[in-house]
Amino acid sequence: MRHGKKFNHLGRQTAHRKAMLANMACSLIEHKRINTTVAKAKALRKYVEPLITKSKADTTHNRRTVFSYLRNKYAVTELFKEISVKVADRPGGYLRIIKLGNRQGDNAPMAMVELVDYNEIYNPKGDKAKKTTRRSRRGGAKKTETAAVTNESSNQEEE
Repeated sequence: MRHGKKFNHLGRQTAHRKAMLANMACSLIEHKRINTTVAKAKALRKYVEPLITKSKADTTHNRRTVFSYLRNKYAVTELFKEISVKVADRPGGYLRIIKLGNRQGDNAPMAMVELVDYNEIYNPKGDKAKKTTRRSRRGGAKKTETAAVTNESSNQEEE
């Protein structure tokens, strides 16, 4: 029975699984996208997203907590200096998993894991696209009509 076993053990012992996820997380932080199997990608999402959330508040305690998971000071520095700035206004969902098909050798389902804010294809303009406001055409048409009416009335008064 599997009562209370909520996460995927990935067919590994605890120490091997933690080391593997830490290495994958460091590679993801360094390269911004990695290719792996779908099962590992889903496990990595649960592992990395809380760390990115912690990196939004740059405190000594949060740095030490994240370092205990990642065990790589360069990845921790990259996470707190660059990635946390880019995801500061995002409330969650920092990773995107894109399924790629099956692997040639063993037919394992493969996926690409990437940081959402670092993809230029989906976000070509970055933050500038988010800040634009939408305006209706009707509002603009009324302003031009009223401006034309006031110009005509001022012209008639001058004559």
